[in-house]
Amino acid sequence: MLELSESNIHLNATATNKLQAIEMAASALEQADNVEQGYLQGMLGREQQTSTFLGNGIAIPHGTLETRSMVKKTGVQVFQFPQGIEWGEGNIAYVVIGIAARSDEHLALLRQLTHVLGDEDTAAQLATLTDIEKFRAILLGESDAFSITEETLSLDIETQSLLTLTAINAGKLQQQSAVENSFVSEVVSNSALPLGKGLWVTDAVSGNVKNALAFSRAKTIFNHNGKAVKGVLTISAVNDQINETLARLLDDEVQNILLSGNTQQILTALNGGKVPVAAAQSEGQIATGAVIGTFTVRNEHGLHARPSAVLVNEVKKFTSKITVQNLTRETAPVSAKSLMKIVALGVTQGHRLRFVAEGDDAKQAIEALGKIIASGLGESVSAVPPAELDTIEVSSEHVSQIHEEKTGLPADAIEAVFMIRNEHGLHARPSAVLVNEVKKYNASVAVQNLDRDTQLVSAKSLMKIVALGVVKGHRLRFVASGEEAQQAIDGIGAVIESGLGEGRG
Repeated sequence: MLELSESNIHLNATATNKLQAIEMAASALEQADNVEQGYLQGMLGREQQTSTFLGNGIAIPHGTLETRSMVKKTGVQVFQFPQGIEWGEGNIAYVVIGIAARSDEHLALLRQLTHVLGDEDTAAQLATLTDIEKFRAILLGESDAFSITEETLSLDIETQSLLTLTAINAGKLQQQSAVENSFVSEVVSNSALPLGKGLWVTDAVSGNVKNALAFSRAKTIFNHNGKAVKGVLTISAVNDQINETLARLLDDEVQNILLSGNTQQILTALNGGKVPVAAAQSEGQIATGAVIGTFTVRNEHGLHARPSAVLVNEVKKFTSKITVQNLTRETAPVSAKSLMKIVALGVTQGHRLRFVAEGDDAKQAIEALGKIIASGLGESVSAVPPAELDTIEVSSEHVSQIHEEKTGLPADAIEAVFMIRNEHGLHARPSAVLVNEVKKYNASVAVQNLDRDTQLVSAKSLMKIVALGVVKGHRLRFVASGEEAQQAIDGIGAVIESGLGEGRG
């Protein structure tokens, strides 16, 4: 979490141009002992490479990779320019955040600021606000008003398990630092409460850190103890500020949107906005004929401003509508033509991006994106091949993948297929046993559910394992590479054969 004190915020500042604004930010970082003298040249150099304007009146000037050695400690200095600063290409910056980061901490900052970067009204409020305490609270998402963000939503999960949906929610809340381990343990062992219409609610008495709500929705409805299941809401509550949101869960219209709405509609409904029920549609629907590319980012420092700008410029060459989501962080799809939204995805090395293109030049666009990402987006790339395959596929009504191109499979990769015999499949507990086994080995291990035709995902991620929706009889394909690849495959086979702590089915 970003540590930002009020002394790092400078309201009602004045500058005549972008250069002066960046000089002010650099000087403040130097005075705060975040950087050595001369870091300003790195900030100006970064600006020459690619504009650091993100959109909604916000710019984030920071140094180049070459000047990271000049950063003594990570920090930020925030300047508000109510009169606005011309930032190039007609963009006006009202909030300038000078960043000093020793590695990829600025990506975490950008994820924190997503609620501001994607909300014009909030950004406009910051441009003129005179209360420094309120400015800081809004910037960090710590204002008194409780609201739900897309980071805690998971739609169209391939599963037939209520426990799987609950486990995904618990993981999301833990990622947001909203709950402790005791909450996760209790919530997966508690019985869920049926809300009606296939919606269920889960919570826990212990481990609640802050008000938060996570929602996961299955791709298809299924039964649990004779009752329908479509979605699960998991709640962390510490005070009455969440009560208004909880009351909305009883609203018939809100429930309908939870059952079939997309991400934005669900957020609007849960946060008190009005959404026409007729407008609700499945977030997971992809038009027939859309081209889907899933690629691993190989850049050592992930998608900071410069490679993100290279990516966006490539996307803009094509007329097709193109969206992108960070599969590793399980974000919602956003426009791939928005620099602000690309950077806010918080992509680091090894993350998987899923692009969906619809239009006349969709295939050409996805192929071009695959090539430019593999080449490093203007930067050097890791010599280590990614653990998961890059793929290009075409959506159809009956076949989810009719064309696939595979690249990057390590030469030493070892594969094995094992059948799951657990009576209740891979719910949270056996999944945890499997993940703990995989983590014992110095190897990269990916896994896919062959019976659901899923993508390869990291076998060291509990959330991704449970999201595979594995039931008894499903076949899992493991791909291992690295120094202990064979030992990993042997160990995985043995622990699956033993029943993953539950005995053989």
